[in-house]
Amino acid sequence: MNNVLVVNSGSSSIKYQIIDMDTEQLLTKGLIERIGTDHGVINHTAPDGEKHIFERPVLDHIAGFRAMVKACDTYGPRLDEVQITAVGHRVVQGGARFIEPTVIDDAVVRTVEEISPLAPLHNPPNLLGIQAARKTFPDIPHVGIFDTAFHQTMPPEAYTYAIDTNLARQFRVRRYGFHGTSHKYVSELAAEYLQMPLESVNTIVLHIGNGVSVTAVQGGKSVETSMGMTPLEGLVMGTRSGDIDPGILFHLHRQAGMTPEQLDDLLNRRSGLLGMTGSSDMRDVMASVERGDPRAELALATYCHRLKGYIGAYYAHLGKVDAIAFTAGVGENVPEVRARALSGLENLGIRLDEHANNERGDGIRRVSAHDSDVAVLVIPTNEELEIARQTVQAISTVSA
Repeated sequence: MNNVLVVNSGSSSIKYQIIDMDTEQLLTKGLIERIGTDHGVINHTAPDGEKHIFERPVLDHIAGFRAMVKACDTYGPRLDEVQITAVGHRVVQGGARFIEPTVIDDAVVRTVEEISPLAPLHNPPNLLGIQAARKTFPDIPHVGIFDTAFHQTMPPEAYTYAIDTNLARQFRVRRYGFHGTSHKYVSELAAEYLQMPLESVNTIVLHIGNGVSVTAVQGGKSVETSMGMTPLEGLVMGTRSGDIDPGILFHLHRQAGMTPEQLDDLLNRRSGLLGMTGSSDMRDVMASVERGDPRAELALATYCHRLKGYIGAYYAHLGKVDAIAFTAGVGENVPEVRARALSGLENLGIRLDEHANNERGDGIRRVSAHDSDVAVLVIPTNEELEIARQTVQAISTVSA
């Protein structure tokens, strides 16, 4: 058996999947919420697809993993039968230290703690999950899969900010990028779909969900990406502003009296689509556009304008583009966003097939016109499977 438990731990939640890596089939998945309360919620999907939702006290992350084990043993699959061989943990920020999947030991935990100031909202909850899982499953390897790792192939000119060099070095100020697991998975599938060697394929991957990022992938390696030192840089997102003149922060501090904490909250949680329309959900925005709401139309136009700008910039960086791949919730399911983002790029050899773009479908599908020089693809992402694959890779390397 080669069954991997994939864990994505938040401050009050644990998402989990168990994947049979011999077949890459999902055995079960679940979500534990309201950790730290007497009213924890366990949402567990059994192997037959039946969902089981129940409440029980989940006072900490260790209790959360115990609830997961109990749900598996009650509704399936029983863990003594599937025999988990490794645990793969999503970790948001690996800094410049972690550039590949890494087997977790005490030294790795200390290093992740050390770089947590780079991702104070994400790394500490990730660590809670790691520490609880290692206590729950002490006899199997645990592997950290870092969102930033895929982007560590970016050249210095792509990741360097033009600020004081000594200050940047002292406080690790540079661009790291995020969503790396998704960008890696999708770019590799794009090459496979095109039946081309990964080393010869240049792809622009647009991960468009509540968080949004775009990556230029050259021969399987990230050479440029839109998110920076934090996930705030880049494109318009559900609640994040994306690119903004830093001087606006000083202006709001001086004129509106806003504190650093208020500015952080503004740009990360009250901006983007939410700030412009009142909703962070693209489905709500599209419905408002159809009703003729001018605020929603401006928000959608701004959103797609930024996407188009990054596509053009990354085309310039790559020089040659074989595929543009849309993925994640909005990228996979909102044809209007794809159409607007690519409109006017025909001279770059990018042409959509309107009918194919508007059709719904499962799996990978091509939505570009037959005479398009660049393949435009819709590729469902599967970050959990990619984490499981990298987990197997890491433990295989160690055992070898």
